[in-house]
Amino acid sequence: MRIALLGGSLFWFLAAGQAVQSQTDRIRADVSYLADDRLAGRRIGSPGADSAAAYIARRFSALGLKPAPRLGGWLQAFTVSPDAPAAHGSDVGGKTGSNVIGVLPGRDPALAEEYVVIGAHYDHLGLGGRGSLDPDSVGVPHNGADDNASGVAALLEVARRLALTPPARSVLFLAFSGEELGLLGSTYYVKNPVVPNERVVAMFNFDMVGRLRDGKLIADGVETATEFRALLDSLNITARFALTAKGGGYGPSDHTAFTVVNRPVLHFWTGTHEDYHRTTDDSPRINFPGIERIAGFAAELTRAVGNRGAGLTFVESTPPAAPSGSSRTSGYGAYLGTVPDMSDNPGGVQLSGVRAGSPAEKAGLKGGDIIVRIGPHEVPDLQAMTDALRAQAPGDVVDITFRRNGELLTVKVTLGQRGA
Repeated sequence: MRIALLGGSLFWFLAAGQAVQSQTDRIRADVSYLADDRLAGRRIGSPGADSAAAYIARRFSALGLKPAPRLGGWLQAFTVSPDAPAAHGSDVGGKTGSNVIGVLPGRDPALAEEYVVIGAHYDHLGLGGRGSLDPDSVGVPHNGADDNASGVAALLEVARRLALTPPARSVLFLAFSGEELGLLGSTYYVKNPVVPNERVVAMFNFDMVGRLRDGKLIADGVETATEFRALLDSLNITARFALTAKGGGYGPSDHTAFTVVNRPVLHFWTGTHEDYHRTTDDSPRINFPGIERIAGFAAELTRAVGNRGAGLTFVESTPPAAPSGSSRTSGYGAYLGTVPDMSDNPGGVQLSGVRAGSPAEKAGLKGGDIIVRIGPHEVPDLQAMTDALRAQAPGDVVDITFRRNGELLTVKVTLGQRGA
């Protein structure tokens, strides 16, 4: 496949030289490029990831998006600290990743300073090793066609549709790096936003939307805004998905970073499968018309939220339930309810946030705090914190020492039962 940029428009050509015409062909071309062996699995900090970022930036430009004014370009670079939890047991410490950011300005001057965010991560597992479920596949590209070239293709298709008739509010398109190692790109973004987080009305995340089967689509996070369920039900009268809308805003993808800063979120995906985190997650197994269908649904949702006179009503998420039967003896330990920041390790465990209703929240802990001690246990890193909680039982009252704005503080916390 070759790419040519002519007169400000991007033209796609297949190997046989035939111009790509249909929306499905555009989606197929996006996934095929990102999930090609030549990008070697798009691991953060790799040449393949850099090629993917450059590709997405070209697509943003061709679709008529604008770079974020504060960046002066399409890329928001960040460096993984060698001491970060994400760097433990890997070679990514000190490497640079890039979020790719494009803006579609809103058409209503009164609402254009508010934003709907559309997000998807473009990184994957590189040549295997950490995170791979193919234990003997080190050195073999993990192309991540579903995880998450499919999500990027959906994001680009939403951008194409909305650019034809922009909503009243602006739309911020974010392609994240570093998701696979702990939401690195999205966590960095919410700490360094190109628009104030409080101006974000909602965040919609695509992660693994390439395996639509029997019309089954999952939307996690519906409980983060009181208006979401009615909006989804109304739009689905026409879309006719077998839609499962459930849950709060915490989960193993980039929407969690926005939940932490109190933004309503929805995470769209089509479920797990036998190719997850394996070398077999390749383009021929993707349902391209399914991605197109999901992108169309999400575009209409974005338009509906973007055109609402009022914003959405954020609802704090309750802690997710742990696996059934979890207890101290099962290895999970007592429950604190913190959300660790995987991107940094400033001599303790820094928090991105705390879950609503959790022991941590009740004790007054909050995002930005750095836990250094739990009871008698020093907590220099995330593993030590895990071990300290496993040594406690639900109902134990422990002193937790933490740093906040350079001051060392201690609070008493009554630890909870996971899943309670």
